Amino acid sequence: MPTPAGNSTRARDIALLLIRLMIATIFLYHGSQKLFGAFGGGGIHGTAQAFSRMGIPHPLISAILSGCAEFFGGLIFLTGTGLRIMAIPLAVNMLAATIVTGRHGFSAMNNGCEYPLSLLVVIIAMALMGPGKWTLRFRHAEKVAS
Repeated sequence: MPTPAGNSTRARDIALLLIRLMIATIFLYHGSQKLFGAFGGGGIHGTAQAFSRMGIPHPLISAILSGCAEFFGGLIFLTGTGLRIMAIPLAVNMLAATIVTGRHGFSAMNNGCEYPLSLLVVIIAMALMGPGKWTLRFRHAEKVAS
């Protein structure tokens, strides 16, 4: 039985909001670990050391860029405003993570690329779909004629 167009649009917007909120939570969490050492993370220097052990080039710069992409990407996904633009550095970050973890195969249980690849696909899908109706919108102040 087909659904009325209004219900279909409403369901789509709710689905996009739920996906955005989950992605925002994931990236705010991991970005906070990398940048600030929150939630048991290593902070910038601990992340850089881990990146160095993984053979990631320029580990300190990579840690800063990765942490910023994740933390600020999480904020953008939370608000929805600027999502398509912020999806680019997030996708690049997840592509790099997929490549690095891909050395261990696919399974997340073996530190494989399953998790970052899943996030990469969701980020690309969100960039294609857009943030949906429920986003934080900034309005420019209108000049009132005197």
